[in-house]
Amino acid sequence: MTAQAETVTGAAEQAASGSPGPARRSPASRLAERAGGGAVRVFLVLVGLFWLVPTIGLLLSSLRSPQDMAADGWWTVLTKPSQLTFASYAELLRNGDITGSLVNTVLITVPATLLVVVIGSLAGYAFAWMEFPGRDWWFLAVVGLLVVPVQVALIPIAELFGKVGLFGSVLGVVLFHVGFGLPFAVFLLRNFFAEIPRELLEAARLDGAGELRLFARVVLPLGGPAIASLGIFQFLWVWNDLLVALIFADSGSQPITVALQTQVRQFGNNIDVLAPGAFISMVIPLAVFFAFQRQFVSGVMAGAVK
Repeated sequence: MTAQAETVTGAAEQAASGSPGPARRSPASRLAERAGGGAVRVFLVLVGLFWLVPTIGLLLSSLRSPQDMAADGWWTVLTKPSQLTFASYAELLRNGDITGSLVNTVLITVPATLLVVVIGSLAGYAFAWMEFPGRDWWFLAVVGLLVVPVQVALIPIAELFGKVGLFGSVLGVVLFHVGFGLPFAVFLLRNFFAEIPRELLEAARLDGAGELRLFARVVLPLGGPAIASLGIFQFLWVWNDLLVALIFADSGSQPITVALQTQVRQFGNNIDVLAPGAFISMVIPLAVFFAFQRQFVSGVMAGAVK
């Protein structure tokens, strides 16, 4: 009886004080909560499988012979697994244009990514924590470069590279990607480095650390997620680029994207090369992404919560 009386008394006091009780939930909110469980997960899984269909089809096509690909669709492998063979990949390794373009792609992508990460990190730290004349105006200029489309600079830079002897070389393609990748890199890393507590940097300076030592020992470890995210973005952009390489690279320096585009013109004669070449071109950046997936997610979410 005592507990029941206390309950009645508490309810009376709550009514007298005018404090609201538990909020009544609408039928729509209850329906949304129920739908947010298994049904939504099943829907997302189905959407994910739907987006994977082209990738699975490309993989299975690369494991079929040209005769089988000409006869029917890739889905027949599901009922005829005997069609699977690695002969197309062996043929691909004997194709000098494709293997050479893969080497060129690595020679373009790796330096372009490393240079953007290194220079962007140094510039981002300078804009965030170093005082120099016109710092804010220079940073505004960098931000303004973000809106400059690549197409605007193609002809002027092509003329410049032609005069200095860089047109048609791997170095020319690398320099173009570095130039257009740096504005985003500086913008991203400057904003990330600016969130580092000032007290931490001041304590390191009091211990006698110079700017380079402070950058290497304090800023870089803390900025690892953002730097990894930038590296992934830059790697994917450069690896999958076609426009810049199509203009600035010649037959001896063309990457895999240009080589595959060239092979498409002769689709009927080299269908056994296109499928495995396209799959290798796709699976390498995917492997890089999944290798640094944790750092990528950390870098993307770093500025979401303070």
